[in-house]
Amino acid sequence: MNSSALCDGTSLYRGLSPLPYAHGGPAGQGILRQTPEDFTVEEDLGFEPSGQGEHVFLHIEKRGENTDWLARQLARFAGVPPSQVSYAGLKDRHARTLQWFSVQVPGKADPDWSAFDSPSVTVLEARRHNRKLRRGALRGNRFRLRIALLDHDPERLCANLDAVKNEGVPNYFGEQRFGHEGGNLSRAHELFSGALTVRDRHQRGLLYSAARSFLFNQVLARRVRDGNWNRPLAGDAFMFSSSNSFFRSELLTPEIAERVSQGGIHPSGPLWGRGENPPSGEALALETEVLAEYPALCRGLEEHGLEMARRPLRLLPAEFNWSLDAEALQLAFFLPAGDYATTLVRELIGS
Repeated sequence: MNSSALCDGTSLYRGLSPLPYAHGGPAGQGILRQTPEDFTVEEDLGFEPSGQGEHVFLHIEKRGENTDWLARQLARFAGVPPSQVSYAGLKDRHARTLQWFSVQVPGKADPDWSAFDSPSVTVLEARRHNRKLRRGALRGNRFRLRIALLDHDPERLCANLDAVKNEGVPNYFGEQRFGHEGGNLSRAHELFSGALTVRDRHQRGLLYSAARSFLFNQVLARRVRDGNWNRPLAGDAFMFSSSNSFFRSELLTPEIAERVSQGGIHPSGPLWGRGENPPSGEALALETEVLAEYPALCRGLEEHGLEMARRPLRLLPAEFNWSLDAEALQLAFFLPAGDYATTLVRELIGS
């Protein structure tokens, strides 16, 4: 694909779809979200609120509601500015979610949070804490999914389930990161070219994330096609599942190969920004070749002050279990923060 074909964000987005599969593609078709209860996600903060402080941590169950909308409603109910309400991560609207919000109420008594309940929102717990809940500040999410009306090849589906459990899946960013029909990516391209001004910090962040996610997915897609998304290349930067830190290995030692094989560390890909790209050798050459197709996105992220970071190329679900009958496939698993359940499901069943 040459640069003349990449003159707008929509073309960029279409250039990525469909992403290559790691295990031969889905084993059939099904429906994931017949009801909100078919897609249940529960946050695991990884810590307990202290019980003291000026921030109220609210554990909330919601069905069919947008996270940003709910945050604004909480601010209105508590009589505080929207900036004093925070949450760890956005959650799917068409789902049943159990997630945490924090509301800063300095010098004020707690509102009667039970009065906030509605048919679609229930406050399960309210506890004080000494710090606000920041984006990404959670250990991960537990998922319980039901995929109904299956039309599938049972033998192939069971083989794919085993492959996902034992080998993981490519850690793609999900389509929701790019907005409807790639709209966030298109707007990011306009922002970087100077054709668009976005003053809202949150909205700019969504566009930056779309651009970085697209570039990461492109590098990962290349490695899936090459068959090395889950094995090391010389010069790879390796990451742990539970940490943002990484280390580089110029040589492929037996120890490195064994740690990757056992799932202790993962090859990583770029979240583009300013600074040195950490890989070297063969891994750096591959990333340089792929990203050379998208100079405007890379340059735009650098000029807007994003810092270079890394993300694991492989997603290994924890606590992965399933049951299968004539009507539906039931899945249960835990994913680290920032990973997508839909990325896992796409390797099993199409929609």
